[in-house]
Amino acid sequence: MFEFATFLNFGFTTLFKMIGKNTIKLIKSLGDKKNRNIEKLFLVEGDKTVPEVLNSKFKVAKLFATSDFLKMNQHYIHNADQIIEVSKGEIEKASLMKTPQNCLALCSLPDLKQLPDKPEPGLMIFLDEIQDPGNLGTIIRICDWFGVKQLFCSPDTADVFNPKVIQASMGSFCRIDLWYSTFNPIYEIVAQSNFTVTGAFLDGKDIYKESLSQNSLLVLGNEGKGISKDITNLIQQKIKIPSYSDSAEKAESLNVAMAAAIICAEYKRQANYSNYSK
Repeated sequence: MFEFATFLNFGFTTLFKMIGKNTIKLIKSLGDKKNRNIEKLFLVEGDKTVPEVLNSKFKVAKLFATSDFLKMNQHYIHNADQIIEVSKGEIEKASLMKTPQNCLALCSLPDLKQLPDKPEPGLMIFLDEIQDPGNLGTIIRICDWFGVKQLFCSPDTADVFNPKVIQASMGSFCRIDLWYSTFNPIYEIVAQSNFTVTGAFLDGKDIYKESLSQNSLLVLGNEGKGISKDITNLIQQKIKIPSYSDSAEKAESLNVAMAAAIICAEYKRQANYSNYSK
């Protein structure tokens, strides 16, 4: 057992102590989805991302942070159920990051959300078996940037609460509504609202020559296999990002997160500059 002191420097109570071995073991175990589900917790790290989650709808059960972090984030830290002041060295022992920073937070897993009854007007995205956590986190950040409010993921898509997804999203996961579901229930929702179901394919039509419906569900496929056949059969508009390379040897395709950014940009360009001549 370690002795700890109680501090009132910032107008709240903090406990100053070391991070015990069992807690370190718990924190590191949260890299695995099975353990996250058992413990009902997920991990958030980083001096920019932790303040985002403290200022969000998510419940922060425990905040481990250095005194410098606590001083710089006085307006947010009171949202944590328990604040534990530790040294930078203690953070480094527990962190899953290659370059640990000054804080980490243990957050309660939210309850599963039911699918919406109808889509919000505008662009929505469905991810079909996106497996790389970095890709998912980046796509969440892209959705945040381009104002895509509703993101749907197939059950085999990476878990949004994977620490690598959290890190890649840079706090954007706090602002995007995300659901996990098979495709058919999503298709039924958008079909009733006359949304166009669009998919990104290597053999689709040039996105810069196509008129894109501003009420659309965009489907992005698996990094290696693309969009699955059963979903392909329901897609109404197939698009592609053309290559402008003159070389015989060129990239076969774009990274899915990079493609998501380009496609979202073209949707928003057409929405905001509809009179622009193509």
